[in-house]
Amino acid sequence: MKEYDVIVIGSGAGMLVVEEALSHGAKVALVDKGPRLGGTCLNYGCIPSKMLIHAADRVMEIQKARELGIAAKLEDIDFSAIMNRMRKSRDGGEKEVSQGIRHLDGLDFFESEAHLVDGYTMEVGKERIKGDRIFIASGSRPFIPPIKGLETVPFLTNESVLELTGKPESIVIIGGGYIGVEYAHFFAAMGAKVTVLEMADRLVLSEEPEMAELLLGELSKRMTISLNAKVVEVKKEGNGIKVLAEDAASGKQKEFAANTVMVAIGRKSNADLLKVENTGIEVDKKGFIKVDEHFQTSKKNIFAIGDANGEQMFTHAANREAALAIDNVLHDGKATIHRNSVPHAVYSYPPIASVGLAEQAAKENHKVVVGTTRYYAVAKGEAMMEKEGFAKAIVDKDSERILGFHIVGPYAPMLIQEVVNAMTSGGQVNELYEGIHIHPALSELIPTTLSELHET
Repeated sequence: MKEYDVIVIGSGAGMLVVEEALSHGAKVALVDKGPRLGGTCLNYGCIPSKMLIHAADRVMEIQKARELGIAAKLEDIDFSAIMNRMRKSRDGGEKEVSQGIRHLDGLDFFESEAHLVDGYTMEVGKERIKGDRIFIASGSRPFIPPIKGLETVPFLTNESVLELTGKPESIVIIGGGYIGVEYAHFFAAMGAKVTVLEMADRLVLSEEPEMAELLLGELSKRMTISLNAKVVEVKKEGNGIKVLAEDAASGKQKEFAANTVMVAIGRKSNADLLKVENTGIEVDKKGFIKVDEHFQTSKKNIFAIGDANGEQMFTHAANREAALAIDNVLHDGKATIHRNSVPHAVYSYPPIASVGLAEQAAKENHKVVVGTTRYYAVAKGEAMMEKEGFAKAIVDKDSERILGFHIVGPYAPMLIQEVVNAMTSGGQVNELYEGIHIHPALSELIPTTLSELHET
């Protein structure tokens, strides 16, 4: 049995652990069953989906140009070309990662299914390996709900959707979370008839309610959205698919028809595939691995990073967790990630970006003041004729520390970064006033929002 200083499971964020451990002279093994290397983000998530959504954003800009007095005409959308461009880029990235792994000096790479046997031992293919420290960066996969009849019809997930060669004429998306609303935007822009079914009473549940409401209003102009809709059955009907959903309040059923269905309910940790229970590693009720503030599991010297632990399922969070986890091990450190300063974005139309606490969560432990400002209140926003988008700040009244900041509107993912930087270094309101903001620029939205603080 081969023994290693470090075993890493997963070639996404796990590669940061691999490279750092190798640079310090550790004997390292990497385990990834493939067939695509590089993790979820590269192959099925952030990168390919945003390439598609970028095209959808351009379609929307053309359609909205008339508001500015520009009579632009959208003549054609080459769906196949858009999909092929995405796949070419994705495949090139995966090839680069794959070649890089195979050429790393000192790395033993096991491209095989594997599971934990006991203690610190893994069964990989037909052999066993042992590690002093194990880093689980095994990622996640689409959660498939137990809906009656779902197994009898073809359906898309965030993985299989990337293999489409032709545009669906109509599509029902089950789920109104991040993945659901992003692909709803994409398919609607491509010209498909889109229906979104969400079991909750609003879209993107983890976002501020007023931002979810704005998103609902904007998307509803382009598609059908049904809230409080619990899907209870899916079945074939002719050349299409019928989806039956039950109203959460009345119990009445509604029928929705399309030629394609996409399931975007959520994510499931891959920890079960590794049989982590064999080592005594604890998981939560959803199957995500429990970790402490230093990413260590209930088993000493076994760590879980990224989607495997389900703490914050974003690539940038996973990468930071990986970097801190291996640095702690190599240098006997105790660094941790500051969860409240980890931002995220929803690439819907309009996009949403958030960092820190929501208003209601902040009120549980703080006396807060809140400020909101519409894009239209700053000169650049008016120039863009952006009348709906807005920003919202939540600040601790006594310390004037920013607890949360949320933006819905054009360029939200870029605008939020200034606040993220401030929150990382202390988060005092005056820090964002000290810098001079270009006028007229959308970045003026940040200090203007903070100038509107008041008790709620």
